Amino acid sequence: MNVHLTLDGRQGLAGQIYRQLRAGVLEGRLAPGERLPSTRELATQLGVSRKTTLDVFERLIAEGYLRSRTGDGTFVAEELTRLTPASARLPAPTLQSVNAIWHTPAETVQAAVAGEPSAYDFVFGVTDKQLFPFDQWRRCVNHALRLQARGRGGYHDPAGERDLRLAVSRYLAYSRAVVSSWEEVIMTQGAQQAINLLARTVLRPGDVVAMEDPGYAPARTIFQAMGARVAHVPVDAGGLMVDLLPAETRVIYVTPSHQFPLGMPMALDRRLALLDWAQRHGALVIEDDYDGEFRFEGRPMESLKGLDHAGVVAYVGTFSKTIFPELRVGYVIPPVPLTGAVRRAKQASDWHSCTMTQTALAKFMLDGYFSKHLRRMHKEYAARRTALLDGIETRLSRWLTPLPSTAGLHLVATLAAGVDEADFIARAARASVGLGGISGMFAAQAPRPGILFAYGALSPHDIRAGLARLADGL
Repeated sequence: MNVHLTLDGRQGLAGQIYRQLRAGVLEGRLAPGERLPSTRELATQLGVSRKTTLDVFERLIAEGYLRSRTGDGTFVAEELTRLTPASARLPAPTLQSVNAIWHTPAETVQAAVAGEPSAYDFVFGVTDKQLFPFDQWRRCVNHALRLQARGRGGYHDPAGERDLRLAVSRYLAYSRAVVSSWEEVIMTQGAQQAINLLARTVLRPGDVVAMEDPGYAPARTIFQAMGARVAHVPVDAGGLMVDLLPAETRVIYVTPSHQFPLGMPMALDRRLALLDWAQRHGALVIEDDYDGEFRFEGRPMESLKGLDHAGVVAYVGTFSKTIFPELRVGYVIPPVPLTGAVRRAKQASDWHSCTMTQTALAKFMLDGYFSKHLRRMHKEYAARRTALLDGIETRLSRWLTPLPSTAGLHLVATLAAGVDEADFIARAARASVGLGGISGMFAAQAPRPGILFAYGALSPHDIRAGLARLADGL
């Protein structure tokens, strides 16, 4: 690569080159051991004589900044102490220059991050990649690569690749009773971007967004960053309490299939009441169906989108739970009048998602691999859920009471009176069991201490072993 140097005029060329190379070495922009262009290449790049660059290199070598190896080239010396770059010494931006929401502590769900994991991590948002059919996926990726090689470079439809949108539309119609044409499906970088695009499209500063309390904090952060006023609406055994919605609400964000974090599904009468309320008040309902594919008890419940005849629901889904989070593929089906606006917002955000990944995923779905994988995972996750419930009831009932949860990849257990949530989690960590609490997910109500057990990443054997270790530690 060409090294970046800027020359001002034609005076003192050797001095200008020397000072910039020296500064680059001292500040670490030219890394230790980095190979520099030859004096001839650098002279051609800068439009100066080779003698000028030769003189500069000889001076830097004599001062110890560079090392020359005969027949190999010239390299940055490796033993020098670096100076702090000037950019790192500048004062931090003032609070007034950055939206205040980004200065608040991160209100995120416990998730796996880089670092030393616990032996048994019951962390939200993690799936078991060991069970994914990578051989079939590899064939789909190779197919996508061949198509990419035959095509020409260029930008694609911001809404996504046609085949994948068609596959998603067919899948949702069959499994979730969400009827839509493929043109209505917009592919995103996970559910989080889908929520962001909807917020950009419909919200203005000062608008009211109603959310479940407790609820999904990253969505709340998006709405607040858009300048919206978030109204925290309590939930009960039937889900969001519709009669407590503020009359001026413009957007309602809900997780009706598997309320996050508590786990109960929204009752049918509550779903119908919510749709009626939204239609009468002209509000948009964002239905986040983040893990509704995995239902283990009772009858399947219709999605809000499937019940919506007035066009007030935007349906959001993701492949993060059905495949794995690193895929970063989600989708949104907005009401038809909003489709064009959301598509333009997607284009303004990142133009479009990775086309090769979309092509591979489309083949994975259309060739039947996805449905086969889902059937296998449903059976596997059901066994893990059973192991978790049995372990809590037999080993941890002194401290924990699981809440009813018929779907999804996590469940919540409330703590017995007098048991401190933070202390419980700390004791679990000392036993190398990773847990997350729910009290921080309450916004307006008094926090209700409890533990969120996500079982997507642990085998039934590991779940039992982890709970046994937790019981012993307690």
